[in-house]
Amino acid sequence: EIKFEPNVMCEHIDKKLTFRASQLEDGDIVCFQKSPKADSGTQVRYPDIPSFLEYVHNRQVVHFRSLEKPKDDEFCLELSKLHTYDDVVERVARQLGLDDPAKIRLTSHNCYSQQPKPQPIRYQGVEHLLDMLVHYNQTSDILYYEVLDIPLPELQFLKTLKVAFHHATKEEVVIHSIRLPKNSTIADVIIDLKTKVDLSSPTAELRVLEVFYHKIYKIFPLHEKIENINDQYWTLRAEEVPEEEKNPSQHDRLIHVYHFTKDPLQNQQIQNFGDPFFLAICEGETLAEVKGRIQRKLQVPDEEFSKWKFAFISMNRPDYLQDSDVVSARFQRRDVYGAWEQYLGLEHTDTAPKRAYTANQNRHTHEKPVRIYN
Repeated sequence: EIKFEPNVMCEHIDKKLTFRASQLEDGDIVCFQKSPKADSGTQVRYPDIPSFLEYVHNRQVVHFRSLEKPKDDEFCLELSKLHTYDDVVERVARQLGLDDPAKIRLTSHNCYSQQPKPQPIRYQGVEHLLDMLVHYNQTSDILYYEVLDIPLPELQFLKTLKVAFHHATKEEVVIHSIRLPKNSTIADVIIDLKTKVDLSSPTAELRVLEVFYHKIYKIFPLHEKIENINDQYWTLRAEEVPEEEKNPSQHDRLIHVYHFTKDPLQNQQIQNFGDPFFLAICEGETLAEVKGRIQRKLQVPDEEFSKWKFAFISMNRPDYLQDSDVVSARFQRRDVYGAWEQYLGLEHTDTAPKRAYTANQNRHTHEKPVRIYN
């Protein structure tokens, strides 16, 4: 053995040569092996000294953790840093007693956050085990695994979206996982969703919205492809289209209605909260008439509703309204960047308990119960 780092160098010694001719001196390392029998036919993984030393040089004990329990080591495997992607998942499948290694999906470790990376490793997306373990020049010895219900190559042609379905009459939000081919459209999402949700009527129409920080940013057109939709940061919300919005007259307007409060610690800056929604308003309709419909829609008790204030808000600046003000007159202006920056604001106290999934807070005082279906 001539050297071990950075690469293994091990050369054959000719037994007929002297030590001097072979350049062997004090301190040199001589390795030997038994000569294999010519007729044995035995298959071994490392048949000679150079291949075995190459294994020793690259061997790596990897701690595998279930993605569902990212803090706990579940088992360890001694692997080679030169193992291919297929080698690694085959060993993991064998350890777990699975017949199909393609159903194993691996996720690398973030050395700084000590958490799994947000995105899993794509099928055959890396060449060697070493590529799975390196994170910004730091080498880890942890990998996370999960067992899929379908092979990963097939799954990668699909896209899974988390869609929060808001029932028209029930006080609940149900989170559904929709898994469709990447070239599917929002229309396909709605078709799939209708087979999973409890509609108020068999003829109910659904729409899918993009919600972020308690504002509605988009109604997805039915023809939009799902491949580029990001549900990691934006909340996808599905809801029934109310009857009063289906056949609007040319004078009706669909406005955004958001809940807000003003933070005294931040110079009375507006803070949105709760569930945003649309409201169809008629030409000439006063705030008093609109307030009555909003109270019925949100089912707010009279005592609480009497404390609410109403404002036309544009670019985060409130203009408080009186009961006699014509609401539609305020929404004629279009000198704003987007519709979500021009809305009817409902100012009242935010008494909703805080939780991680804030986008599903209830309409005014408490959260809707959330159920999650995979």
